[in-house]
Amino acid sequence: MSETLPLIYVVRHGETAWNFTGQHMGRIDMPLSEQGERNARLLGERLRGLTFAKIFTSPLQRASQTCELAGFKAAAEVDPDLTEWDYGSYEGKTTEEILKERPGWQMFRDGFPGGESVEQVCARVDRVVSRVLAVEGNVLLFSHGHFLRMLAARWLGLEPGAGRLFFLSPASLSVLGYEDDRSRPVIRLWDDTCHLGTRVSSRLTHIERK
Repeated sequence: MSETLPLIYVVRHGETAWNFTGQHMGRIDMPLSEQGERNARLLGERLRGLTFAKIFTSPLQRASQTCELAGFKAAAEVDPDLTEWDYGSYEGKTTEEILKERPGWQMFRDGFPGGESVEQVCARVDRVVSRVLAVEGNVLLFSHGHFLRMLAARWLGLEPGAGRLFFLSPASLSVLGYEDDRSRPVIRLWDDTCHLGTRVSSRLTHIERK
């Protein structure tokens, strides 16, 4: 009998006011907007019926609130490693504002002055990967956009800067897993928001009921 391979379900938190305005939101502990709350509940409906061996959430309220409104607070463990990047002096600024000050800046290459470097975030990401690999069964993570983009890169064995390639929407669902065996990590689903009525991905939704 073939081994049932585990899946890592990855949730980016719902929308906040700064997501709407495009401001970088790292360690500031901002709550969900009303739209973010609605989308977190819709996400919960999408995940209903699935079972998880472990559930982890970032301690920041926009992630923990998404976890709660989706219906998973009682089973969730808080993992500080899932916290978003520390943006340092770029907290609250838009990318456009940063590029005016520092032309050519790329966050996944240059990090943030007064905040975290790419290497520091990668160390946290790698600890999360090690933690989920040790779990027997499916795992559910609630975290943040830029952190999860690097998580996708590291899951695939890519260099941390490859996180720039993985766009991720608020309240989106992604699934990391394997092809055939554990030596072949893949992305099974990425940035899916069909539960919000904004995107259709019927080609891959079957993996959620395996």
